[in-house]
Amino acid sequence: MEITDLTPAEHRVWQAFTCGEGVDFRADPGDDARDGASWGPERTVRAQVLRALLLNGPTREGEIAGVKLTGARVTGVLDLRYGTVEHPVRLRSCHFDETPELYGAQVRALVLSDSVLPGLTAGTLRVELVLRITCCRITGPVRLAGAQINGAFFANGAELGIRRDPDEPNAPDPVPEATEPVLQLNHAVIGTDVWAVGLVAHGQVRINGATVGGLVNLDDAELHSRAPDESALHAETLSVGTDLRAMRLRAHGTLNLSGARIPRHVNLAHARISHPGGTALRASSCVVGELWLREAAPIQGTVNLRRSQLDLLHVPPEVWPGEVKLDGLVYQRLAPHLPAEARLPLLERDAGGYLPHGYEQLAAAYRTVGDEAAARTVQLAKLRRHRRTLPPYARIWGHLQDVTVGYGYRPMRAAGWLLVLLLAGALAFALHRPRPLKSDEAPGFNPVFYTLDLLLPIIGFGQEAAFAPGGWYQWLSYLLIATGWVLVTTVAAGITRSLSRQ
Repeated sequence: MEITDLTPAEHRVWQAFTCGEGVDFRADPGDDARDGASWGPERTVRAQVLRALLLNGPTREGEIAGVKLTGARVTGVLDLRYGTVEHPVRLRSCHFDETPELYGAQVRALVLSDSVLPGLTAGTLRVELVLRITCCRITGPVRLAGAQINGAFFANGAELGIRRDPDEPNAPDPVPEATEPVLQLNHAVIGTDVWAVGLVAHGQVRINGATVGGLVNLDDAELHSRAPDESALHAETLSVGTDLRAMRLRAHGTLNLSGARIPRHVNLAHARISHPGGTALRASSCVVGELWLREAAPIQGTVNLRRSQLDLLHVPPEVWPGEVKLDGLVYQRLAPHLPAEARLPLLERDAGGYLPHGYEQLAAAYRTVGDEAAARTVQLAKLRRHRRTLPPYARIWGHLQDVTVGYGYRPMRAAGWLLVLLLAGALAFALHRPRPLKSDEAPGFNPVFYTLDLLLPIIGFGQEAAFAPGGWYQWLSYLLIATGWVLVTTVAAGITRSLSRQ
């Protein structure tokens, strides 16, 4: 391109390029790029001029060339596909009439902060330093699938998939309601961090298979799916070096983290996650250090944590929804520490029905912190829940074990029953002594030891064999013998269960 073909505005940009100087077309620093469609030729730059500068622009020895443009209207398609740009590109507060095409390009740094764009096509883009779309308003999809960014990706305060505001006549038309994500980072590789604090997305954010060397920060973000079966955040098999922060997140649609690997924290404190009638949070088959939902709003929709592995699960009981899927979930500790009675109702909500693993895992978590009483309460609840799955005839023995010794987890009940029966029997036989079988050989009658002889089949004091009660006292002796066998059997079953658990 010849310099004689340039407009006065483009000539300013051309002259500033060789020294990397900035060109600011704004009459007022508060100019809004949303009004860019009405900007005149005095601040309009053709995309082909920028392309010529970036790919083959003039340079000056001892100077660092680069495009640093603010407040311009860019007409035409900025087509840098497969190109190599050795200079930094900073197009701040600019208005793009058409979607830039950067597929397969290589750039040092790309900054589009505060700009308005109809979209961005940059699949497999290579960025040496940083990519910024901070505070941009982008109506169409941002395609960054397969991108490699050695530094950080910034999308703080960006608005994606925005809709036309009737009070803004010059606002760009939004993308049609469609299933295409408004932000695609599938299989992208980010060297350091992803910053998307305050991001607003009217459509799906998809980062499946992405690898982020540092953290992903979605604090204060708002993610809105556009279809009932669409995820707000689709991040299957995401790999993060440190944390996924999403404090005060507002997600309307599924938050999908299936298969993610996040070694430290997934922090959803104060978040609001909503997908009524569907899955609100899917984090199955994940490996996560700590999952935090501290002070979050009650989740609307199903939570799926099947087969995930966590070191710490920090979720207050009131945050859990009415239906969960927890089969195979493994965690080491729970927070906050609460009585078992506060945690058990959650296991009743599992969509899979009675699942022994959930109870075993909860009991193991209580044992980890040394709360054996809570662990026993969980084990007892497990057996009671299992009893409800049995046929009616099989429940009788379970009820008997529960009432007598609490399935072995309440052994003091047996002592209580024994004491009650001992007192009743001793009193009855003291008032009406049974006759001796052989009066000349019978030992002295003792109502307490006679009753113990009846109650404890494995211990003999010589009383039961020497005396024979009559009438209804004989039936009382039969009842004490039968009750003693039941107590011994249930205690033995409880001890066996306890030993097998250890």
